Amino acid sequence: MRRRVFGISPDAASFTTRGFAPPAPHIRRRLESAGKTFVLGYNTALESTGLDDLADRLTDVDLLFRGFAYEGAAMALALFDTLTPWNRGRLQAFLDGHGHDHIYMVHIGAGWAMARLHRNFDRATRHSDPLLRWLAADGIGFHEGFFHPDRTIDRQQVPGTLTGYARRAFDMGLGRSLWFVRGGDPAGVAATIATFNPVRHGELWTGIGLACTYAGGVHAETIHAVAAAGRRHAADMAQGAAFAAKARLRAGNPAPHTEMACGILCDSTADVAAAVTDDALEGLPADGDLPSFEVWRQRIRANYV
Repeated sequence: MRRRVFGISPDAASFTTRGFAPPAPHIRRRLESAGKTFVLGYNTALESTGLDDLADRLTDVDLLFRGFAYEGAAMALALFDTLTPWNRGRLQAFLDGHGHDHIYMVHIGAGWAMARLHRNFDRATRHSDPLLRWLAADGIGFHEGFFHPDRTIDRQQVPGTLTGYARRAFDMGLGRSLWFVRGGDPAGVAATIATFNPVRHGELWTGIGLACTYAGGVHAETIHAVAAAGRRHAADMAQGAAFAAKARLRAGNPAPHTEMACGILCDSTADVAAAVTDDALEGLPADGDLPSFEVWRQRIRANYV
């Protein structure tokens, strides 16, 4: 019943359905597989009898793409937490249990639900992890760029549900979506980012660094071209790549393309890049004039200046 009412078709992630310009076949296969695995995780959560059943089903997903399935599952759990106010503990129970190793992807997936329901970000995250809640705004950014590129990429609008720093976190996700919308094309990505207000460029390039490192789909020469195209924001891209490396390391799903991208964007192995994110957490202050999340990002970027 839930799948029939709330389910998403795998075709929603296809380049044809979205109207994206088709990239080279190997890039298209990788990026479409990532999107379709997200949808698989979402629909699996709709069909599962509980969190244990959900986790069992997610273990059947190819390890390379499993993080996307957890992200999709988190969207479904967050959606039903909102729609059933008498039972709002699904997402938190998932974070505390089977989804703990995928904590970054789960927070991003929760942002997709906020985007679908047009929820006010501050109200929706007031009880969330104060550090990682910004990843939900990142998730909103990806959702809006992927499903509404005319509004958020062409017209460069930001949802009114976001204020303050959440708008910067939104741009990280919007940048990630550009990797898909522009089919992993460095020139297309750079040309698009150049049309935005320069104050938004850093976060957009952060998203590019994260997406090309986590999702992959391209050869080393393309990552070198990305690095050249965004050279003025090399530290931003490296920070995004380091986040991607940490997400894969924590979840136990390392990937050769992540190792390769870290070598180019971070000049290190993926393990070393992930360790940079851990070291930057030490003694992290509570939210002040800047959210602690931004202080964390600044510390990471400082390693790559």
